[in-house]
Amino acid sequence: MTTVDRAQKLVSAAVSNLQVDRLAIRMVAGILVALPVALAIPAEALQVRMTPANPKLGDTLSVFISVDNPVAGASPTVTASDQTYPAFEVAPNQYRAFIPTTPLQKAGKRIIRVTGNGQVRNLLVQVNSRKFPVQRINLPPGKAGVKATEYELKRVSELKALQTPQKYWSGIFIKPNGGPISTIYGVRRYYNGKFAKDYYHRGVDYAGPTGSPVVAPAAGKVVLVGRVSEGFRVHGNVVGIDHGQGVTSIFMHLSRINVKEGDMVKPGQLIGAVGSTGASTGPHLHWGLYVNGQSVDPTPWRYQEFK
Repeated sequence: MTTVDRAQKLVSAAVSNLQVDRLAIRMVAGILVALPVALAIPAEALQVRMTPANPKLGDTLSVFISVDNPVAGASPTVTASDQTYPAFEVAPNQYRAFIPTTPLQKAGKRIIRVTGNGQVRNLLVQVNSRKFPVQRINLPPGKAGVKATEYELKRVSELKALQTPQKYWSGIFIKPNGGPISTIYGVRRYYNGKFAKDYYHRGVDYAGPTGSPVVAPAAGKVVLVGRVSEGFRVHGNVVGIDHGQGVTSIFMHLSRINVKEGDMVKPGQLIGAVGSTGASTGPHLHWGLYVNGQSVDPTPWRYQEFK
């Protein structure tokens, strides 16, 4: 081998070694660059979102929670205005809590605190104001000043307080009566000239004729059947349905009741007929929807699905 050949061989070896060294340097540099990024952005173990995006008084707020590797038997907690609301599992590692709003509350910013798996998320929510109409109602003699009996109040309070873990309803709610709406949710009232300070219309009235059918707006369990003869002076003949997970419906002033306590009903199933029993000025159906004990506007539940 000549001197020239030996020199060329040494040059080739040096170049090869340099290419290997450069490749190794690039690989190490890539690892060093990628590693801090991976460490700096860990996957969040608690994720929270809320609907609707722009709520107003009377709306039902839905808080959805995703938890990675939740502790067995431990559900997230949801707190707003010093009130804690139950979070129910709606899918694997996913939970949902309902927060009711009412016309008697103040509009403005609220903080919703969600705790789960040792982590805390605070949502700042703006609940917008809403104008509610004012009505003047004159109750006829014999119905003006009628007060509910203790038994009546007890049974209705028990209905509103239910937070059954099982979810019975699915999809949107349907109209419970075919009549036109005569009174919307949230109306403030004067009764025989006196303003009812802490009152708002806790539901929607349908002006169906006497005897027209009243149907279940969604699936659920009949947990209340009350009659005037049993002391239901204000509600009249009444049916209460538990839809599950803190959602309940009440149907008032019925002329007829077609179900009994313990019955499971489906959407559209006949439960009674329109009447004017109790504190009523004429034939109509009052449908009230309650979420975790508070009366919310049923109308959004008829046009969007609350999962």
